[in-house]
Amino acid sequence: MQTVLCCLALFAPTAALRAGFLPRWSSPVANSAAASRTAAPAMAEPEKLRFLTSEGTLKLREEFGTPFFVYDEATLKRQALKAMDFPHAFGLTVRFAMKALPNAAVLQLFDALGLHIDASSGFEVRRAMAAGITADKISLSSQELSADLPDLLALGIKYNACSLRQLEAYGKARKGDRTDQLGVRFNPGLGSGGTGKTNVGGPASSFGIWHELMPQVQAIIKEYDLEPARVHTHIGSGSDPAVWQKVASLSLGLCEQIPSVSILNLGGGYKVGRMNGEPSTDLQTVGTPVKAAFEEYAKRTGKEMKLEVEPGTFLVANSGALVSTVQDLVTTGEGGFSFLKLDSGMTELLRPSLYGAQHPLILVHGEAADRKPVSAADHSFIAVGHCCESGDLVTPAPDEPEVLLPRALGADAAAGDLIVVEGAGAYCSSMSTKHYNSFPECAEVMLDAGGKGHLIRRKQEVTEIWSNEVKYSPN
Repeated sequence: MQTVLCCLALFAPTAALRAGFLPRWSSPVANSAAASRTAAPAMAEPEKLRFLTSEGTLKLREEFGTPFFVYDEATLKRQALKAMDFPHAFGLTVRFAMKALPNAAVLQLFDALGLHIDASSGFEVRRAMAAGITADKISLSSQELSADLPDLLALGIKYNACSLRQLEAYGKARKGDRTDQLGVRFNPGLGSGGTGKTNVGGPASSFGIWHELMPQVQAIIKEYDLEPARVHTHIGSGSDPAVWQKVASLSLGLCEQIPSVSILNLGGGYKVGRMNGEPSTDLQTVGTPVKAAFEEYAKRTGKEMKLEVEPGTFLVANSGALVSTVQDLVTTGEGGFSFLKLDSGMTELLRPSLYGAQHPLILVHGEAADRKPVSAADHSFIAVGHCCESGDLVTPAPDEPEVLLPRALGADAAAGDLIVVEGAGAYCSSMSTKHYNSFPECAEVMLDAGGKGHLIRRKQEVTEIWSNEVKYSPN
């Protein structure tokens, strides 16, 4: 059997790495050599299209070519309204985590609905502003200390210091600040997530200032005469109300140690089920105990804290799909596999190779007169991408990027058929191995309420890939 080797570093799920994590929502990554050579049982139930139709998908291919991403405006709006209905006691700001899907059309749509923006780099700040988002609606929380931080602050953005060094840099730029610009991001000491790579809290995470370093935070605040307006925490992904209640309580405890704080930002991480039967977060369910925690805090301290949340996946994951064409079919004989080779791959969809993430695959038959279908056992195929890379796998086993998982498509496949990858709205176009094998960026399309496709990112010209290269002229 073919071994699929992921070329990206994997986190070993050791007890040490899991220290501080709350219960996980999926199985651990299998790293054994045996696992990487063993096929998981095929998924037997074919998935179905969500906001697309077979006929409509074929028309979109005719107009835009493949591969392309397509987003549904109606679904985006519906999810945004759900997020804005998150239970709260004393005021709510919903920020879209733009790293999930930073296309200007999406940012503008959410802005019109009243959402604000969570940016993860100074470059995202400038991208959002180029899309027309005003600086006062943008909050920056970044792993990297932006070299142009004073310039970004002068624009009027909100800023969450994510390390002691970042907090000190803010103090040097804004000594004596009395605005609501500054927030402090803490690691509250616990986290949650489907894998070690989606867990952003606890001792195995570098995100935020470790909660036990509060005295150092208070010393910097005093030294630079600062009055932070916000505390920010974010632990990962999950849908357990008890987790969110505990995080809210721990985070409010941090707020109490910085008297100027009037806003608590609990980040995002609201799990979305992409596959049939996979659970999704009910914001009313997880938000109700959070609201109660804010109310209890107000009774105890007399302070009514405002709430901020930063959904990304929740807003856009199932609002988007990736449409690809089957380029070729390959078999490795009896005891082997039937492979579908697509005209997209890790250059558009990295999550399966990186996490062993699961995405629904739906087969749409092409209309070619010379269509020659290829049969496979139970109509189950392994889907692989177009990159010359053994890790370019679209159908791994859950949480196991090195394990092959045949996917039941419900019918025979042929070159020229379409494969629609659902659940591709979040962390797909924005988190790809762009330009690997010199494949250009694909197009992005928005479906309006009438089902008409509008181009919101054209397919990149191949010459643009190397347009910023500089001729080497040694002396």
